[in-house]
Amino acid sequence: MTTQRERMLAGEMYDPLDPELVAGRVRARDLCQQLNVTRESEEADRRRILRELFGKGGDSVWMQLPFYCDYGTNIELGERVFFNFNCIVLDVCPVRIGDFTMFGPAVQIYTPLHPFNADDRRRKEFGRPIEIGSDVWVGGGAIVLAGVRIGSRAVIGAGSVVTRDVPDDVFAAGNPCRVIREIGK
Repeated sequence: MTTQRERMLAGEMYDPLDPELVAGRVRARDLCQQLNVTRESEEADRRRILRELFGKGGDSVWMQLPFYCDYGTNIELGERVFFNFNCIVLDVCPVRIGDFTMFGPAVQIYTPLHPFNADDRRRKEFGRPIEIGSDVWVGGGAIVLAGVRIGSRAVIGAGSVVTRDVPDDVFAAGNPCRVIREIGK
């Protein structure tokens, strides 16, 4: 018998009102609220909260507040990931981000999906994981949708809506986001 959390992380249909999942979201939102009211000079408090919030990477993430997420524990960050102001990560499925990746202001990362059938949508949802490689730069206001993989060293143009995979070493932009050109080394 699998739990609703296990079903959620596996990308299966699950009940978002399950008490364990509700408690996980409350925990993350409380931590985000604590984080978002810290002052720049309160570095030790920020670092403690970030370590508690994220599944991995709270030791070295660099963040401009505010920041919001669903669970936090499903977010795994590489070394020195940077989030600019007002980023959102909805992490009902794993979100894995490589070393030295940077997100511009108001970037949104969404793993949740909802059934097309209205009756199902009232009670269930599901998701797909997102993977973002190392040394990626995601421009301000971009949206990364469920199930997408962005390759290492890619650059995503500001305001893009990333609906499908982006390979390594390219500049991609637009709505929907598409490869514009390769990036020379």
